[in-house]
Amino acid sequence: LGFAEEESAVSNKDWKFVHNQASEAVWAEGLREIFEYRDLGTKAASNGDYIAHIVRANGKKSADEVQHWHIHECDFQFVMVLKGWAKFEYADHGVKTIREGDHVFQIPQIPHREIECSEDFEVLEIVAPADFKTRIVDAPAGAEAAE
Repeated sequence: LGFAEEESAVSNKDWKFVHNQASEAVWAEGLREIFEYRDLGTKAASNGDYIAHIVRANGKKSADEVQHWHIHECDFQFVMVLKGWAKFEYADHGVKTIREGDHVFQIPQIPHREIECSEDFEVLEIVAPADFKTRIVDAPAGAEAAE
């Protein structure tokens, strides 16, 4: 596509430009009680096509359902570790420790679970669609880590 064609293709989405400043960050509760979430404005700007948020540990230690095997009902999930580390187990891929600077392209609807994370764990996550659901599932055959 030429520049004009690319520009009109984006314009047809009716997306909006967003500049989310770190100095004005708002942190809120979200999917998991042990994390807090900073919405980067992408959900509103993309009319719900995507969500981009930073997720960070908040110091709470309670176990939650997402530490069980689960899937996210989504079409796209990008995870980039900004700080700390976490240990996850993925169906057919085993246990992976993700650390600062690591990236995970999480296959849509792959069964996975968090085993543990550092107190300073922080990730950038981009998901489509923005209003994805999380569903608890049975452990896959051959899962390495005990629940």
